[in-house]
Amino acid sequence: MIRLRKETPEDWWEVEALYDLCFAPGRTALSSYRLREDVAPVADLSTVASDDLGIIGGAIRYWPVRVGPHDALLLGPVAVHPTRQGEGLGGALIRDSLARAGDLGWSRVMLVGDAPYYVRFGFHRLDGVEMPPPTNPLRVLGHDLTPGAWQGVTGEVTRWGPET
Repeated sequence: MIRLRKETPEDWWEVEALYDLCFAPGRTALSSYRLREDVAPVADLSTVASDDLGIIGGAIRYWPVRVGPHDALLLGPVAVHPTRQGEGLGGALIRDSLARAGDLGWSRVMLVGDAPYYVRFGFHRLDGVEMPPPTNPLRVLGHDLTPGAWQGVTGEVTRWGPET
């Protein structure tokens, strides 16, 4: 039986090992990681999927960012252990966390990913939203947690911080 639960500080290294396993060794060199430097993930949305033995089979994290003057959540990474793929863990993590993000008062979520996968969760291409290079603009996707949340939102995606 898999259950979704809030990631704890004790889970950090197991989640990092899962991300290392699921993504290329150079994952931290991606532009999205520049937006995460020295910024804590949103603790209330950092979620793991664990089995009855407490073994983590999937994880998702979110980070606050700015798009121009607007607040947004940057979804990712989301990962599922190769031995657990095909069980719906990724979809469960995404659906659960998107619902909780809306409940927490966030209005928009973005990510860099494959549209054919994320469209089923309500993501769409964001025109005029510029991730730091090198990012393929066709992979910049958004989800409205409140109706029209991305309407008219354009600009550079920048780090969340005390100066913002």
